[in-house]
Amino acid sequence: MSFTLHGIPVSRGIAIGRAYLIAPAALDVDHYLVEPAEIEAEVARFCAAQDVVHRELDTIRADLPADAPGEMSAFLNVHMLILRDVMLAEAAVELIRSRRYNAEWALTEQLEQLGRHFDEIEDAYLRERKADLQQVVERVLIALAGSPSAAAVVADGAQRSGTLEMIVVAHDIAPADMLQFKTQAFRGFVTDLGGRTSHTAIVARSLGIPAAVGVQQASALIRQNDLIIVDGDAGIVIVDPAPIILEEYSYRQSEKELEQRKLQRLKFSPTQTVDGTKIDLLANIELPEDAVGALSAGAVGIGLFRTEFLFMGKHEHPQEEQQFAAYRRVVEIMQGLPVTIRTIDVGADKPLDHRADGFETAANPALGLRAIRWSLSEPQMFLTQLRAILRASAFGPVKILIPMLAHAQEIDQTLDLIYEAKRQCDDAGLVYDPNVKVGAMIEIPAAALAVQMFLKRLDFLSIGTNDLIQYTLAIDRTDNAVAHLYDPCHPAVLGLISHTLREAQRAGVPVSVCGEMAGDPLLTRLLLGMGLTEFSMHPSQLLTVKQEVLRAHRPHLEKPVQDVLAAYEPAELQAALTRLAHI
Repeated sequence: MSFTLHGIPVSRGIAIGRAYLIAPAALDVDHYLVEPAEIEAEVARFCAAQDVVHRELDTIRADLPADAPGEMSAFLNVHMLILRDVMLAEAAVELIRSRRYNAEWALTEQLEQLGRHFDEIEDAYLRERKADLQQVVERVLIALAGSPSAAAVVADGAQRSGTLEMIVVAHDIAPADMLQFKTQAFRGFVTDLGGRTSHTAIVARSLGIPAAVGVQQASALIRQNDLIIVDGDAGIVIVDPAPIILEEYSYRQSEKELEQRKLQRLKFSPTQTVDGTKIDLLANIELPEDAVGALSAGAVGIGLFRTEFLFMGKHEHPQEEQQFAAYRRVVEIMQGLPVTIRTIDVGADKPLDHRADGFETAANPALGLRAIRWSLSEPQMFLTQLRAILRASAFGPVKILIPMLAHAQEIDQTLDLIYEAKRQCDDAGLVYDPNVKVGAMIEIPAAALAVQMFLKRLDFLSIGTNDLIQYTLAIDRTDNAVAHLYDPCHPAVLGLISHTLREAQRAGVPVSVCGEMAGDPLLTRLLLGMGLTEFSMHPSQLLTVKQEVLRAHRPHLEKPVQDVLAAYEPAELQAALTRLAHI
């Protein structure tokens, strides 16, 4: 019987194949008390399993192919850090010794404790790092059981079944396993868990593997060897499709493969509209190595370097030299192209803060001490990051981007600290660009409505549509109960974006869009018609957006876009968007 499951689209494309289910090892483990005389032997068993996983990860890292996504090595490093982390490993050993828990029980108990901390995080990217913790625990549990890894299970299944087209269905999949799947008969994947910013989703986009994540109960509803279609564009999974549906998707799959080959021809051609307007397409990155992929995709710079990753999995904040090395690496990879570095966007309630236990957990972290508010409350930490960014500016064009600003005094305090960081660099004889530009993220409705105070004080703006939509509509898009209400084309959202672009253009201040909307080709014409000339997105989205830019004639878009902005009723708005799409 055919049925359709809905999830989150994270990697475009269509995959058609047989389902291969992987059962999570953590779902059912033995719980028993160890005899006092056997406690140290149980600790040794746990440590031996750690060593097995460490060797496994080390082997995967050593065998990374030359064309592997740059983030893979860094993700493996994070998993190795988690494996030996005090809060996981040593705490599990303590449970074995103090409560006589068996190793599996101790490990899953500690996973549950740490998982609750992650659940309190408001930031979607950081909250989804919980998946990395779960994936490491999964590996250790597999080692404790003496079972093969997920990748080995899939490889064995492919060999036995002889299936040429296989789609892995799992509760969750570790990025390292995904890379190994790539060498097998693996064409797509479906997971119960995950979101747009999970590591697994990032790797899927980098590898070009169609995927749907957050497909609740997929691993329970889909049976082994079911014929399934994964529509990565829509985030849907069709199980046991009717012949006519299968034929349609097979045709669409062929068309997409042909389209991808054609897109590669656009990589290094000038990016401009039909009327000759130059458009800059930049890349968003999370890791220094991502800059390699940005360059190869044809990006003309880094529009957003999220620095939170450098702070993750650390018992204390990274030192200035560590940060400087990472920022310098990106600048050097980009070979003279601009690099916009966003200061850390987390809060004191976040687990990555080694002093977090000294704070009360915020009742609503989204509205609490996060992003620039936290940085201003931790001036020494902030100055360390600012000095590292400034020092990197000596090696190429760097811009500093400040997240979540809303008040004039916050802007002024930030600029004072940047001035102080420059003074400290001068006193230490450190070289930097004294004219480094400073900009603000426009991601709070108050910032968009009061954009004039930003334009008077700052050099550029970047509209972060993800948070702007979330705060405007009071919607957490990672909450399945309300995710359907998350709408980038809501009249209020479009009005705020249009207002910000218009006021920035009048003031002659450069402005970009760096949220998910920038990488959505269905919205490219809308943003061009609003006057946007700088887009920043995941490198994998760049050529698709570029194609839309090359087909657009900006003067012809102005009237249809005004019709969109004037529409408030859903039917009227949809009709206006449809007309715009066919200009």
